Amino acid sequence: MKRYAFVTGADRGLGFALVKGLLSRDYHVIAGRYMEDNRELADLAEEWQDRLFLVELDVSSDQSVAHAAAQLTRITDTLELVINNAGILGDIQATILDPLPFAEMQHVYNVNTLGPLRVTNALAPLVLRGQSKLFVQISSEAGSIADCKRTSWFGYCMSKTAVNMQAALIHNEVKKFGGQVLLLHPGWVQSYMSGTLNTEATLTADESAAHIMDRIQELENAAPGEKPLYRDYSGNELPW
Repeated sequence: MKRYAFVTGADRGLGFALVKGLLSRDYHVIAGRYMEDNRELADLAEEWQDRLFLVELDVSSDQSVAHAAAQLTRITDTLELVINNAGILGDIQATILDPLPFAEMQHVYNVNTLGPLRVTNALAPLVLRGQSKLFVQISSEAGSIADCKRTSWFGYCMSKTAVNMQAALIHNEVKKFGGQVLLLHPGWVQSYMSGTLNTEATLTADESAAHIMDRIQELENAAPGEKPLYRDYSGNELPW
């Protein structure tokens, strides 16, 4: 039986690593790509012609998400899981005593918060037809109100806190049908969220993705919990 998974933000970094991780675990993968000129994902698709399918996807656009969902349903009518990975960082310097980039914050919120909501809204029926019924959101420890120590990162932190509330609302509905929402902090990953590769981070994208795949595997045949799960890449619970 073919098992299908969908990943957003799959062009590079963690998203690309997650695609490779899913392929290594015998999933058929549909990857949402944003960067048409990026060859890495296209080359991987050529290598895995029968198991990896690419769809153009800008999660900040209603029209793009609808078009991608239509393409996806021509490939499969069932998904085991969706991984909402696409995200951007935005300004991380300005405090409340500085001029704040409100237009940029709106863009961060549109990508990081409304983006996964658009995708989940479009694909939830397909996920609930699967066996695993998993909705995976790449969140962050930055979304924890209880553990907040920062004085800046307004757009990013608030977007991830909103994602956590979004997960609770979604979980309250999908658990009725056996669905589970999993929020994961991927660790400090060598990614391109700031536009260039952050080589100072402690985890490579492949290392983080391997941990995330382990967390997913733990839930593939588990009954849904009463609440969504908010954990780090090692499986430790995070404070809301």
